[in-house]
Amino acid sequence: MAGSMAGMTAVICTYPLDMVRVRLAFQVKGEHTYTGIIHAFKMIYAKEGGFLGFYRGLMPTILGMAPYAGVSFFTFGTLKSVGLSYAPTLLGRPSSDNPNVLVLKTHINLLCGGVAGAIAQTISYPFDVTRRRMQLGTVLPEFEKCLTMRETMKYVYGHHGIRKGLYRGLSLNYIRCVPSQAVAFTTYELMKQFFHLN
Repeated sequence: MAGSMAGMTAVICTYPLDMVRVRLAFQVKGEHTYTGIIHAFKMIYAKEGGFLGFYRGLMPTILGMAPYAGVSFFTFGTLKSVGLSYAPTLLGRPSSDNPNVLVLKTHINLLCGGVAGAIAQTISYPFDVTRRRMQLGTVLPEFEKCLTMRETMKYVYGHHGIRKGLYRGLSLNYIRCVPSQAVAFTTYELMKQFFHLN
């Protein structure tokens, strides 16, 4: 629950920046709707409903973030707990800040974090696909059919199916997500030791 709430809070605070990033990244060479970041902010505000225009696609993001963050933290915690319970000498070592507490070895931390990220990404990915389609909004030709989260998911599933629709690009996302989560969880565990929190 704590992981989910942290993730959702971060998303809500930074969502307008992500919206502008997606719009700028989608521009095709020679067909520039926006001349830069400030111009994109002004145009979205003026033409897409003011402040609410920056939050198009927020609902699938929130619904995807909750399971992503929750499953990620839960999976890592479970892998850590099971590993230290069943193979403490193989997978663990004494904590640098408290020798009475076992922590995972660094390479095991990386592995557990990567696995946690992959599982969480797989579960939440359809929401990510939906969010991106909704963020692109009027840029896409099928814009009228993708106004709500439900309509967008239905359209993607109906026209492209599960593998080539709702999970399109997942393998590329693993390349980004797995190392990112591995490093994040390992850093988290090392910082707990550094600040004597074990």
